[in-house]
Amino acid sequence: MIKEQDKFTDSNLLEGMVSIRAVLEMQGSLYNDRRITEILYADERAASHGKELAWLSHRAQEFGFTITRCPMETLDTMTIGSSHGGVAARTTQRTLPALTKEIVSSLPKNGFFVMLEGIEDPYNFGYAMRSLYAACVDAMILPKRNCMTAAGVVCRASAGASERFPMYVAEDGVAAVSMLRAHGCKIVCADIDNSVSVYDADLTRPLFLIVGGEKRGISRSVLAMADAVVRLDYGREFDAALSAASASSILAFEVYRQNR
Repeated sequence: MIKEQDKFTDSNLLEGMVSIRAVLEMQGSLYNDRRITEILYADERAASHGKELAWLSHRAQEFGFTITRCPMETLDTMTIGSSHGGVAARTTQRTLPALTKEIVSSLPKNGFFVMLEGIEDPYNFGYAMRSLYAACVDAMILPKRNCMTAAGVVCRASAGASERFPMYVAEDGVAAVSMLRAHGCKIVCADIDNSVSVYDADLTRPLFLIVGGEKRGISRSVLAMADAVVRLDYGREFDAALSAASASSILAFEVYRQNR
């Protein structure tokens, strides 16, 4: 079983059918080149999921990967925890293109884009991605240091959303802001100082939202470029900050509400 400290190492082993289905849905897409090379399927699961195994066998013929039957204990030694459900997939690494002016020009003109800056826990990152995808974010802008090195963990935590997103890696936050502002986006950062309530802010598209992690937050250079800084007002006195996943969920769905 993978140790806690190894969650941040390269991981292209995707666990569970939700993650596997997400990758299979993206086969042939223009922005996700991850491919499954082998599916590991527990003998114990095969006994009660014959139709699922038959479906995977058809996909294996279609996309050129193999299916290997193995004992459940084999998967337990390879995966994080024991919630894989008896199925996992070895995959190729996904290419994450650099954010360039050419790529920005191809993005939706009335789009909603998000950058999560300073989030170091792949579970937290994945939980945030799940909500952002549901709130109809068009693309994720990633800092150079990001959690996609633990792609398997992120995919499982995001219920497959991380594989469905277009993702681009920015040279730095300032460069990303400059390019997306030139694309017509309003730049909105989530912070406390000199802020307005998110419920009083104009969050109409096109919009580039930057949310910081609990420890490092958003860099000062990016904050200085914001068109608006928004905060989350609580319903009672409470000194603790929400997790980045919770904060980004609330912010993204407020954007969705204002633009629905």
